[in-house]
Amino acid sequence: MGFKIAVVGATGNVGREMLNILSERGFPASEVVALASARSQGTEVSFGDKVLKVSNLENYDFSDTDICLMSAGGTISQKWSPKIGAQGCVVIDNSSAWRYDSEVPLIVPEVNPDAIVDFKKRNIIANPNCSTAQLVVALKPLHDVAKIKRVVVSTYQSVSGAGKEGMDELFTQTRAVFVADPVESKKFTKRIAFNVIPHIDSFMEDGYTKEEWKVLAETKKMLDPKIKVTCTAVRVPVFIGHSESVNIEF
Repeated sequence: MGFKIAVVGATGNVGREMLNILSERGFPASEVVALASARSQGTEVSFGDKVLKVSNLENYDFSDTDICLMSAGGTISQKWSPKIGAQGCVVIDNSSAWRYDSEVPLIVPEVNPDAIVDFKKRNIIANPNCSTAQLVVALKPLHDVAKIKRVVVSTYQSVSGAGKEGMDELFTQTRAVFVADPVESKKFTKRIAFNVIPHIDSFMEDGYTKEEWKVLAETKKMLDPKIKVTCTAVRVPVFIGHSESVNIEF
């Protein structure tokens, strides 16, 4: 017997990738439903060899759905995740909306799988920022052997982290540079083609960007609140694939 799965935000880059991975890994799903906003209703998305028609999130009944993969942004998640959870469906949220809620477990399976028992408080499970996820997977076995005191991390994040608009801007700007056309910056604060930008998300009062703060807060929540963490997050002109430089003090 399989699980009934709903993917919210199925027309976005991440939602489509979720559908791809569910299919590739042969996840035991009895049914997969693609959901998005009203303007995307009727859009077709791929799920393995099948084509799914997108349904309207507003009209969907989650009472017979087992798992909801939420990838529609923080605002949508804040509005809908509690409603979905109240219907008995477990929400796995990909946004930052619930990561810092004390009643919602923040999970990376290779790092803190036991914390998942707390999902029953709200029927919501959060997953971390992309840069935090790859960082804590490397830190966990080291911390188990020799307690980590301090981490200094620099992230080099591809434009895929900014969604389709970010990827399109890198492509358009790169082409413009080669043919000597004017270069326009809409998604990023500076030109991204042949450049690096140490500015991801908004700046906070302490001088960190919000992206950098996420790495600090999430690492402490999942691994150990006593670890000192500092981060510099940089956007780089690569389409897909983040990398990190990590200095660790034991």
